Amino acid sequence: MSLKTAASLEEAMEECISLQPYVKEARVSIDRQMLKENFFGYGELEGRMIIAKVQIDYEGEVVIARLEFDAEKKYPLMSLI
Repeated sequence: MSLKTAASLEEAMEECISLQPYVKEARVSIDRQMLKENFFGYGELEGRMIIAKVQIDYEGEVVIARLEFDAEKKYPLMSLI
């Protein structure tokens, strides 16, 4: 991915997440400051670069979850907010 393609990748990820049952809204953002472009002008997407938020509605119960990188655990974790 590159700075030029980051927005379209965010949109594609949101659309794919939205296909899941009970997902009412999905938002994805990529931390562009973490992107390290190589000699060819693009870089790799890593889990630590993604911040995602989803709203789930299951039988009238609504929850919102957020995925973001936990620096202490060195892993992207999801939590209910």
